[in-house]
Amino acid sequence: MPVFNLLPGGLHLRLILALLGVLGLGPTLPEVEAQDLFVPEDPDATPVLLVPGWGDQPADVEPFRQELIQQGWLPSRVSALGLSDPFGSNKENAREIARGVEALMGMTGAREVDVVAHSMGGLALRHFLLHEGGGEQVRRVVFLGTPHRGTLAAVLAWGDGGREMVPGSDFLERINVDGGLPEGMEALSIRTPVDLRVIPGSSAMLPRAWNLEICCPTHNQLVVEERTVGAAINFLRHGPAGVPDAEQPGARPEWGGSGVEGLESWGGWGDRWLEWNFRRWLLPY
Repeated sequence: MPVFNLLPGGLHLRLILALLGVLGLGPTLPEVEAQDLFVPEDPDATPVLLVPGWGDQPADVEPFRQELIQQGWLPSRVSALGLSDPFGSNKENAREIARGVEALMGMTGAREVDVVAHSMGGLALRHFLLHEGGGEQVRRVVFLGTPHRGTLAAVLAWGDGGREMVPGSDFLERINVDGGLPEGMEALSIRTPVDLRVIPGSSAMLPRAWNLEICCPTHNQLVVEERTVGAAINFLRHGPAGVPDAEQPGARPEWGGSGVEGLESWGGWGDRWLEWNFRRWLLPY
């Protein structure tokens, strides 16, 4: 029996090409570094749930999901959450995150997951961690452009989620008590200085999280920009050691409550005036 018949399909061609190469008759192939050929799949990688932002769908975070798969996560261990009402209350969205986490844990057999949330999705995630028992199921979290203390841009947002993003809302007051995260939670909050949906930009920083500023993707580009996605993945894999440029928790003075105080460009009086007007004209509605 010819030796070629003993070889698995596909090896015939590779053996012939190799022999031609030895004889100097084959095509010249470019040299490729081994790490550029592929990233081996990691069946033990912690599953990741992706949470989209206000008004967004799973398709908006799909590029991030694909990058995780390229970096070794099995497709079955990366899930993008579709919210039934992406404009709705963060409290309801938090319950959907809880169900998404349970489903991902059940499907993979993992005892804990990581969560990456974009924009308002991070507020629902924090409510889940603080008030829906998520602190016991989640290992690490990454926030991308999340308005932790609200945003002045909420004046243009609608739905219960929009009202909850107004600086000084009862919802923000509740989730910003005592640092805004469960004790011991490893969290990274990434912001961009050109974010026109998180105003002031300092609202995208969280006292109990590691904070990283990357210039200069837009708000929506945070889920696709190479440096932000790379930093997030490094944090998921290695924790704080993966983002050496990030500010450690407590590096800046903490703010009080969920107000917008401390924004230098406005000054203390201007901050209080803005917050008073937002409370008076927006919160009752």
